[in-house]
Amino acid sequence: MENPMFIPPTLAARKSVLLALTAGALLGGATAAPAQQPFTDVATRVNKQMVKLFGAGGFKGLPAYGTGILVSPKGHILTVNNHLLSTADIKVHLADGRSFLARVVSREPELDLALLKIDDDLLDGLDHFDVAAAAKKPLAQAGDWILAFSNQFHIATRDEPMSVQRGVVAALTDLRARRGDFDPPYNGEAYFLDVIACNPGAAGGIITDRKGRLLGVLGRELKSRLSDTWINYAMPIQTEVEIVRADKKTKVNVATFVQESIAGKYVISNPRNKEKGPGGYHGIVLVPNAVQATPAYVEEVVPGSPAADSGLRPDDLIVYVEGELVPSIKAFREIVRQTRPGMTLRLEVQRGNRLQTINLKLAEHPKKKG
Repeated sequence: MENPMFIPPTLAARKSVLLALTAGALLGGATAAPAQQPFTDVATRVNKQMVKLFGAGGFKGLPAYGTGILVSPKGHILTVNNHLLSTADIKVHLADGRSFLARVVSREPELDLALLKIDDDLLDGLDHFDVAAAAKKPLAQAGDWILAFSNQFHIATRDEPMSVQRGVVAALTDLRARRGDFDPPYNGEAYFLDVIACNPGAAGGIITDRKGRLLGVLGRELKSRLSDTWINYAMPIQTEVEIVRADKKTKVNVATFVQESIAGKYVISNPRNKEKGPGGYHGIVLVPNAVQATPAYVEEVVPGSPAADSGLRPDDLIVYVEGELVPSIKAFREIVRQTRPGMTLRLEVQRGNRLQTINLKLAEHPKKKG
């Protein structure tokens, strides 16, 4: 859905801009302000370090395209941990027009990030961002000029360039947002932008300074919990979050996630709820788990069960549970094993051409007869 915050300029506004440009010309010979200087060379250079991502089917109502950035010369890609990565074939288009398949190397739900690898071991020498170096730079401040790059609205394929937007950092503060009824996985500090940058396909894009230096990663389409309006934001590349591994709290930042994932050493954080077991009873019968990552399609709903009471139907596709992406039947069952009777789970399911929120109150498992 297009971001409703966009308002086309009125005739009066266009006249005001024309008058301002004319006045500037009449002043004669004044040096262009930084915001007026062309940045074509910067955009060309940054575009070589970015990729267009495309998923293959399965999620009506959700964009089947997105954005990522190259973080190694061998084709490692940093992007958001969203539904696009749950498709069977992830396609990558490089800036030079070449197309490849990619695989997911690792994810970190608390950062809402994932690392992909182009499935070609012969690739080398690709232009890329040095995330570790970018993370050592100070945070941008309110009022700093930024450029936003992404494949929003499926604007580019193959060798077509990404969209480029110019603006400023409006604020640096905590992300208090929601996606439907769910809290986003990441809720730390974020850059709030004065450009409409968080549109379909933009997630995984970036903001840079005027020289093309990496500042942050564009997030998903979210609404503010304070004003119920669409927001435009990016997660700073210096972001650090607290996670739990082996029941111990530790901290991880974006650079560490990228470096350890590339080396094959990253250990994903534990689920937020540590309970194990059969979990609460829901009454959902899923389709046969025939392949490695079978989507969580509902095949049948047991009459009189919590699933039936909640309004779930056959052919519903479970996409999110409590805001956590459900890439497969295996992932759904793992989430359920961490629940208990009496809990209410908020599911986001694809039904037809739209997403729908379902509140599923779990019950005790029925006693076996005999």
